[in-house]
Amino acid sequence: MVVTAPFSIVVPTLGRPSLARLLASLASSSGPLPDLIVVVDDRAHPKLEPSVPEPLAALALVIRTGGRGPAAARNAGWREAVAHAPRGSEGVGDGSPRWVAFLDDDVVVGGSWLADLAADLAGVGEQVGGVQGNVRVPLPPHRRPTDWERGTAGLQTARWITADMAYRVDVLLETGGFDERFPRAFREDADLALRVRSAGWQLQVGSRSVSHPVRPSDDWASLRQQAGNADDALMRRLHGSRWRELAQAPPGRRPEHLAVTAAGMTALAAAAAGRRRMAGGAALSWLAGTARFAWSRIAAGPRDRAEVRRMLLTSAAIPPAATWHWLLGKWVHRRARPWQRPVRAVLFDRDGTLIEDVPYNGDPDQVTPMPGAIDVVRDLRQRGVAVGVITNQSGIGRGRLTEDEVARVNHRVDQLFGGFDVWQICPHAPEDDCRCRKPAPGMVTAAAARLGLPPEALVVVGDIGADVQAATAAGARAVLVPTPVTRRSEVQAAPLVATDLAGAVRLVLGASA
Repeated sequence: MVVTAPFSIVVPTLGRPSLARLLASLASSSGPLPDLIVVVDDRAHPKLEPSVPEPLAALALVIRTGGRGPAAARNAGWREAVAHAPRGSEGVGDGSPRWVAFLDDDVVVGGSWLADLAADLAGVGEQVGGVQGNVRVPLPPHRRPTDWERGTAGLQTARWITADMAYRVDVLLETGGFDERFPRAFREDADLALRVRSAGWQLQVGSRSVSHPVRPSDDWASLRQQAGNADDALMRRLHGSRWRELAQAPPGRRPEHLAVTAAGMTALAAAAAGRRRMAGGAALSWLAGTARFAWSRIAAGPRDRAEVRRMLLTSAAIPPAATWHWLLGKWVHRRARPWQRPVRAVLFDRDGTLIEDVPYNGDPDQVTPMPGAIDVVRDLRQRGVAVGVITNQSGIGRGRLTEDEVARVNHRVDQLFGGFDVWQICPHAPEDDCRCRKPAPGMVTAAAARLGLPPEALVVVGDIGADVQAATAAGARAVLVPTPVTRRSEVQAAPLVATDLAGAVRLVLGASA
């Protein structure tokens, strides 16, 4: 008997009519149902909420991300799936992990897609972090495909595209998911695949398949696509000059586009300077390059009047547009660093952050949670994020509190908040010059060690500058939530500031509001 690995499905959408076709095909597909279907509506101003047909409606959740782009939409989707997973469902009896299957809203799944997906996920080895489906693009049988149709057909040989791609939840948590600096549905999937492989995971192609019909287009669709050259510049910055080879991406035409653009600019500059011979030679070079590019596109297509006109117009405009977007991308992303590791744990200051600050409190009955704090901690747990407390308790070192009194107060905090994964307490007075008292990093690094996480995977949330300084010294991130005792200078120096704990969590997790 094949044990089915638990999985959820995430579908980002811009509200295209094709979404209804995809959801209908899912509803009629046979096989194990997902734990959850998250439809992520990424329209800036949606008028109608996407409708999910039976029998999937009971399993569906629609969230909105307000036009942040497909990478951010997918991240919001899988994080929502993790947050809504039943407690204890990280695996089934044989240790199989949870998975998230991503589908584009313009594909159609087959009648056995759910069963085939379940088989793909059940049959993988422990080191396989992602399994791709096969994409079929139906083309007109009676004529040659147009340039737009040929571009869509390239999806059939593309690797690790999210038209149909399943990833382990552990992989998404480890890598941080999709890099949200990629604003288009272009290269963000290849970037994630390269980071997954760099982390030591394997990717493979499964047996399932989807159909990807060609969407309608206008005359200038291929010109608008040149904005993706900026994403190529980001890929090179992040993964080096061999990124196409590593991502199994086809070679582009950038050298040709650069040469044609340079010839055109030289012709214009020479003409403006009155250098006719140079202008004529450069113009001939531009014309020859443009004609060669146009013919390569026309020859492969149906060669009807409309297509030839479209190819002639766009072939003249594409080289300079591609060059402009590439140069712009190189400038914008000139200092781009690898996508930040995901937040795996949040460490809270106790007094003034989790509970109201009662100086030198040794009485459990005086413990009062800060507004919304219990809900924030509960939400983090549901999202699979560890929670902990790091607290200076100098009252012990000063003789104003006993260790037993502090322990009883902390026990009451645990009762109210449902328990924390780690506690770190500094009992020293300021003059003891210890390495654990904030702003020293000792408690942050000790908590990271107890959780088995690197400090950069942690965030410290506190109400004073010492909390921020301790996080920074340890290599963790920090968010300041000011209270009346917070100095203005501390607010100004903090890298991230939130008005309340819920806002702090949105900042560090990127969760949808």
